[in-house]
Amino acid sequence: MSCTEPLVDAFQRRISYLRLSVTDRCDLRCSYCMPERMTFLPKKEVLSLEELHKLGLAFIERGITKIRLTGGEPLVRRDVIELVQALGRKLGDGLNELTLTTNGTRLEEFAGDLFEAGVRRVNVSLDTMDGELFETLSRRDRLVQVLRGIAEAKRVGLNVKINTVALKGINESEIPFLVEWAGTHGHDMTLIEVMPLGEVDGERVDHYLPLPAVRDVLEERFTLTDIADNTGGPARYVRVEETGGRLGFITPLTNNFCATCNRIRVTATGQLYACLGGAEKVDLRAALRSDAPDANLAAALDEAMRIKPEKHHFRIEKGAEPAQPRHMSMTGG
Repeated sequence: MSCTEPLVDAFQRRISYLRLSVTDRCDLRCSYCMPERMTFLPKKEVLSLEELHKLGLAFIERGITKIRLTGGEPLVRRDVIELVQALGRKLGDGLNELTLTTNGTRLEEFAGDLFEAGVRRVNVSLDTMDGELFETLSRRDRLVQVLRGIAEAKRVGLNVKINTVALKGINESEIPFLVEWAGTHGHDMTLIEVMPLGEVDGERVDHYLPLPAVRDVLEERFTLTDIADNTGGPARYVRVEETGGRLGFITPLTNNFCATCNRIRVTATGQLYACLGGAEKVDLRAALRSDAPDANLAAALDEAMRIKPEKHHFRIEKGAEPAQPRHMSMTGG
């Protein structure tokens, strides 16, 4: 098999979307994502920017058309804009879209650089606009920074999508306000069910909020019209007629979306996880640092396609272990 053959898994799904983590570090400590005293990876285990760039180019050669940079928080990585600029040079030459997911705390500083590098769309994680609740959830007082970052991103021309994790008894009552705020400010929004990844303080099941129930509540206030839009990810979208905004639902627990999965994730240490909810992985770092990096990288990507499972097996219940021991910040959000 040549190293330019498209990535197609054993279930004939064409893999075209790479979520590439540049760091496991984050300047927030969101309670559903990681414990307060999180242990981060030694820097020597993390891929260099040059290695991340080489990986990106190899994936583009194999048919990846969309790359999302993730973390942790990607914008805390020193000189990450150099990687964005390097990958951005492939836009229109195999790469259709380069984007990133951020918590927004450093977006005000980097929004202009991102736009100049070719990024046109960013996802910003925002679970509340209540300052006290934001500080409780993230264990940091950064809401003002995040809102300023969103405003600056919009000013420079970036499209902003708000990602909100629906949390029972925490931000549940605020979701209709967030939907209205996002729509009236011209931002798409996606609601996400809490995912059972990594040990956290407390029980996730206590705050698990099924999104079909959230939609029922929203429909008491808004007219939601199903639309066929697809942004390359797992969200299913509706139009909020009252605001004109687009609202997505990501439902890994209540509505398995694996049949159309087109994604793979690579951690900051170069571990390719074929499924967010699975343990199947291949070691791209070892391939990159071997005596025959090109051949070994091609073989590793072929192996990833062989082991990618048909579906994940997420479940969330009292006392259950996480679906995987690794945290979302380590896998890449």
